[in-house]
Amino acid sequence: MPLPLGGEHGLPYSRGLMARALMAVAVPADRAYALARRLGDDLASRNSEIVELDRLEALAVESLGEVEGSEAVRQLRRYQELRELELPVVILVGGATGTGKSTVATEIAYRLGITRVTSTDFIRQTMRAFFSPELFPTIHHSSFEGEPLIPAFEEQARNVLVGVRASVERALQEGWSMVLEGVHLVPGLVPLELEGAIVSSCILEISDETAHAQHFFTREAGTDRPMAKYLDRFDSIRGLQDYLVQRAQATGTPVVENENAELATRSVAELVLSAAERA
Repeated sequence: MPLPLGGEHGLPYSRGLMARALMAVAVPADRAYALARRLGDDLASRNSEIVELDRLEALAVESLGEVEGSEAVRQLRRYQELRELELPVVILVGGATGTGKSTVATEIAYRLGITRVTSTDFIRQTMRAFFSPELFPTIHHSSFEGEPLIPAFEEQARNVLVGVRASVERALQEGWSMVLEGVHLVPGLVPLELEGAIVSSCILEISDETAHAQHFFTREAGTDRPMAKYLDRFDSIRGLQDYLVQRAQATGTPVVENENAELATRSVAELVLSAAERA
């Protein structure tokens, strides 16, 4: 992951990457870019292109304050340790339909410099091209449309997870980091012990029904997916969320509240760092 931080002697400075790294450790975007610009000006005044963490910490404290500045640099050091492990990172973001998985997955990938982001819906769509409805009927309907709901969904998830495992195995063979999001990432069914990789998994949840339903209004504005389809089956979608949260609690998988995408992304980033420290 191309974070602009050095070890003992530092690494070449990049304003964009520095701002991205600061945002990943919960510095607001405007302040992250302001601090990155200030660091660039400081390097220019010293005729240097190398970031030194001690100097960065001094500027961060001046710009952000003692507490926030020191904490930001402490977290940046954790990111540097993650980078120095030189292991691929696999981030799994599960959750029911409409809980903001794709938004959080895309944002955490951007902040960590991960270029490969995919979804279990994409994998399922690919599988549909090869397997007819007669052979695999469950993959040819939405996750919340099966009857009875939970048994039908579990069967669909097990089928889709065949493709998920293949995607993850290919990434690990190539040494790629990736973010994978989707409703089919059911805790207890997804393999989390992957040799030679740092794996972080969570389930997103929106506890408030009104806030959850509001996500479908937002989705319709930017896609061709009709809102009515989701609202008509909203009870089923909420039922799947309850199921996924219960599975997460039973397996010790973190559940991240996502009424606020920024806070949820920070929580996922913290899970990744904690997984790296355990590694």
